Amino acid sequence: MSDQNKLNFFTIDNTFHACGIIEGFVDIPEGIDHEQAYIQAYQHLIDTTAVWTLQGTYGRTAQRLIHEGVCHLPKEDQEED
Repeated sequence: MSDQNKLNFFTIDNTFHACGIIEGFVDIPEGIDHEQAYIQAYQHLIDTTAVWTLQGTYGRTAQRLIHEGVCHLPKEDQEED
């Protein structure tokens, strides 16, 4: 078992993986909270700006999560505000 598995690190490294978690066709690793994985998936899509190019429900959900303070805009976008 790798150190990564022992520490329950969980990363999302591409749009397909993020969308798969959100849509439920990619398994969330054992020991990872499903809500946190969902939030992390949306944060990845926001950080990469991919969320704004996907179907509308992704963008609307991202806007709601940002408004609620669950997710945040990428750092460079925050600095402009």
